[in-house]
Amino acid sequence: MTEIQKNANNSARFKAMGSVSSWKETTSGFLGKTESGNFQVTVFQSGVIRIQASPFDSFDPNLYSICSNPEKTEYSLEEKFGNIELTTSKIKLKLNLKNFNISFFDLNDKLINADDTFGTSWIGSEVTCYKQVQKNEKFIGLGEKTGNLNRSGKTYVNWNTDYFGYGVEDDPLYMSFPFYIGVHDQGAYGIYFDNTHKSIFNFGASTDRFMYFSAEDGDMDYYFIHESSVSEIISTYTSLTGRMKMPPKWALGFQQCRYSYYPDKEVVSLANTFRDKNIPADVIYLDIHHMEKYKVFTFDGVNFPDPKSMISKLKQLGFRVVVILDPGIKKEEGYIPYDESQQNGLFVKYPDGQNYIAQVWPGWCGFPDFTKPETRKWWAEKMEFYTEAGVDGFWTDMNEPASWGQFTPNLIEFDMDGSPSSHRKSRNIYGMQMARATQEGSILQNPKERPFVLTRSGFAGIQRYAAAWTGDNQASDEHMLAGIRLVNSLGLTGVSFAGYDVGGFAGEASKGLFARWMSIGAFAPFFRAHSMINSKDAEPWAFGEEVEEISRNYINLRYQLIPTIYCKFKESSESGLPLSASLAIDYSNDPKIYQSAFQNEYIFCDTFLIAPVESHKEITKVYLPQGNWYYLYSDKFFNGNQIIFQDCPLSYLPVYVKAGSIFTMQSEGSNTGQKNDGILRVHLYAGADGKFNHYEDDGLSWDFKNGEFHERLLNFNSNKQEFIINHAEGNYESEYSKVKIYFHGFDNQEVKLNGSTKKLNYENFSFLNKLTEFDPLPESEHPFFELELLPYLEIEYTNKEIIISDLN
Repeated sequence: MTEIQKNANNSARFKAMGSVSSWKETTSGFLGKTESGNFQVTVFQSGVIRIQASPFDSFDPNLYSICSNPEKTEYSLEEKFGNIELTTSKIKLKLNLKNFNISFFDLNDKLINADDTFGTSWIGSEVTCYKQVQKNEKFIGLGEKTGNLNRSGKTYVNWNTDYFGYGVEDDPLYMSFPFYIGVHDQGAYGIYFDNTHKSIFNFGASTDRFMYFSAEDGDMDYYFIHESSVSEIISTYTSLTGRMKMPPKWALGFQQCRYSYYPDKEVVSLANTFRDKNIPADVIYLDIHHMEKYKVFTFDGVNFPDPKSMISKLKQLGFRVVVILDPGIKKEEGYIPYDESQQNGLFVKYPDGQNYIAQVWPGWCGFPDFTKPETRKWWAEKMEFYTEAGVDGFWTDMNEPASWGQFTPNLIEFDMDGSPSSHRKSRNIYGMQMARATQEGSILQNPKERPFVLTRSGFAGIQRYAAAWTGDNQASDEHMLAGIRLVNSLGLTGVSFAGYDVGGFAGEASKGLFARWMSIGAFAPFFRAHSMINSKDAEPWAFGEEVEEISRNYINLRYQLIPTIYCKFKESSESGLPLSASLAIDYSNDPKIYQSAFQNEYIFCDTFLIAPVESHKEITKVYLPQGNWYYLYSDKFFNGNQIIFQDCPLSYLPVYVKAGSIFTMQSEGSNTGQKNDGILRVHLYAGADGKFNHYEDDGLSWDFKNGEFHERLLNFNSNKQEFIINHAEGNYESEYSKVKIYFHGFDNQEVKLNGSTKKLNYENFSFLNKLTEFDPLPESEHPFFELELLPYLEIEYTNKEIIISDLN
């Protein structure tokens, strides 16, 4: 056997890091050498420790996901009993000098996570970290992944893939988030594997010995996070990878899309129909048929002869316009974007310098190298074409990158901000960098307004640049529920602004499915209906009068809840926590929430327990976790920790409000920019302490960063029987002149307002309007819930503190 053959055989075998031969302390941890490589341990925060290992002399980090630096953190470091021990105020790390196995403990010496004896190792260029599975351990996260909430027993691949009409168990999809959270009896932790190559997370599939995460190349580079709760782990993870920018308020409204609306007369007609039918909406999308032969930075001169005038008409009706942006630049001399990219070397290239050309919508195309600063700058400048026409938002699609044939050659090269790399390392961050360039362009062209960018592809950190949607789903009940899990899982990995195509993109929704999906979508961060070419119309009025009314009801409820939703977006932009929160965040040790019957339930805006249900069901089981709960529509009271049976006609999605909740509403409106009636409606629920941070600004500009906001804490103390609206902060004048406080579950006939007795008023109140009885037959009568004689107090809304006491 030749020496080459021996080396080849050796490279195909397992190779561990081996024993530690030397180590030394650094300013933020320690580094050293083993038999097989180099390592470095860095204290990033008191609850975050970074582990790096490589067979080479230097590390090859990902430049794009981590956006923070190590904090100055106190820790102790010593060598004893054959281990290097590093202890912060939250974590104790032990690194075994004999085999480089790493274990993590809390400060009570409870084992949180530990390497299997195989530890960190290589098979050829593939690097893997093998971990023990703790007793009763469950695994959640990984972002846009199908399957169950608990990932145990399954394997997932991170490789951004254009997957039209994917199945509800298919993998991989469009985005990659190599971050998971482990939950077990001893505690919880998170691991973010910061490697952009194709990676695998195996949570015990085909083995009873360990779980592992691996990448086909690159370093073992992961961040271990330990905090006292899952929510703190998510918040800490987003302190590393970033948080979303505060979006414009119009992006929180209902958005209508189709592949495609054209010509311009159809687009204007669509807008007029929303207004004529009194169905609120804020956004209309222009898909690829707005372009000339699908070429980006063009309008079709036949179907859209005067786009600026069309968009002006839409704005007069209160609509914003979002256009699709595909990365493929048609190879066509005389087409300015192609000529400029060619002349300035902005395309992705082969190693010999020739442009990489592949087929997509316009035909043969070059692909801008968004990992190159010059390309991002050029793209941002080209976006003037759209902003000059009045376009408000941008939808980056096909940015995995996708091409016909679906098999991009691995040898093509990307600049990677001066560190050229092949497709193997670059693919997963391509879409993220396109979204980055698009956001930068939106801000460059319209610096006074907050950007809105929506992306199909992304990687850890994408939340800094764009909202996300779950791609080309199908019109089925299974996809509707799978989409909820996808959005909830995205929330577990820092992507707060996310949604799905309501009604399903591929296929055609039934009347019942569309109605149910609309009701669920009203409780999603991103609320957009979308449908495919050559399918039936899929607007709210396209399914008959009853579905139209159900859709109108839930869209109206969404718009009335905009004050709450907007406040929670502000909180999420600061904390990184999701608006659509899996029950695994607050109830992570409750085994029932992982059961297939209940894993789709989630908390929306920290207040509403949403229990999604298929369109064909009229009664369903709902699990109410710890706490006390009110059925939203009737105020029926339930104790938690129980399974109930709930009627669920299409007109009433099962929704519950947690005791102690406070949320705000406003009057109905056709769009988020319409002036409300000046009354802030506050709903307060008895049974537990609660708080709500009310926040207002102009909804569009960056002025809130300079003090132009209105913010105040609303606090309910159940023991003191006291509700306080604290003194307002900020320089922005509130939109409201009065506040109307509704008391749910209280027995009061009067209260004390700043010490003075006030009698309560009463009114019948409903969250949804009664449906019209289109069919006169009595058995077709629709249910209707109304809160009879709901007590309320209406007072002037001033910046001064308001104290309401003697509540019981």
